[in-house]
This record gives sequence, C-alpha cells and structure tokens, in this order.
Amino acid sequence: MFSYESRFSLQSDSRWTFIWRAPGTRYHQENTIERHRYGGAGWLVWGGIILGSRTDLHVQSVTMRGHIYRDVILEQHVRLFRGAMGAEFLFMDDNARPHRANIVDECLQSEDITRMDWPAYSPDLNPIEHVWDMLGRRIAARQPPPTCLPELRRALLDE
Repeated sequence: MFSYESRFSLQSDSRWTFIWRAPGTRYHQENTIERHRYGGAGWLVWGGIILGSRTDLHVQSVTMRGHIYRDVILEQHVRLFRGAMGAEFLFMDDNARPHRANIVDECLQSEDITRMDWPAYSPDLNPIEHVWDMLGRRIAARQPPPTCLPELRRALLDE
C-alpha cells in the first residue's frame, strides 16, 4: 500500500505566479494580476492506494501528529487493508516525523505491518502523487470553483 498526504487550499501555497512574456513587457496590464492574501487555510488530505483499490480520503484541518496518524490513519484505514491482504502486505509511507514517532512504530509492530524501505525526502517517487495531481486538477476545473473551506472539503470528497 502506498500512502501519503497532501495539502489543498483555496489559493496557491507557493505564492509564486509564473508569467511568460516578451522582454520589456514586464509591467504591461495584461501581465499584472491582482492578488489578495488572506492566509493559506486549507485541508490536509490523506489517502492510500493498493492493487487497483484505494482507501477513503481522510480530510483534516489540523497538522498530522504521531497520535493522529496512529489513531486515525493506521487504526481506521491501514489495519483494515492489512487484514484483507494477509502476510504479503507491505506498507509505504514517507519519512515524515509523525510517521516515525515511537507510538507509530509500536502500532505497526503490534499489527505485524511491514514498512517498505523508502529514501528520505523523496515523495516524487510515490505513485500516489499522480492521484493528488489529478485531484487538484479536478478541483481547479470545477465550475464554480470552491470559495470557502467547507465547499473545498465537499469538493475534495466528491471528486
């Protein structure tokens, strides 16, 4: 099982806007975009994919911590897939700090869940990144687009 979380918000997290323009046209009106900065509130979305199947999305507004990861993600999602797959089950998460907490390691050991070796800071190797990209594109293409956090949450779950 490949698992990962991604953050979705009503505005770009990077705060960068890329514009392709001809030299000398930097401040022309068509190259200027008015932006309102109201903070980067959004949702943290966790999901897992395995052999043509997927988990339900878990959407939360708080930062992922070790105890949340254990109680919600491992207990309510991963453990169920482990039970269905049997001894062949192999679990992949990134090396984020909450995923390496002692309570998480103890939970994985008690459930006999084998964790895949994974290089640190390499989420781009995770195939679930394609799912997050697709989900982000679908949210961006919605008409009308979500304008508040409850609408964004509903859109994430609908898509």
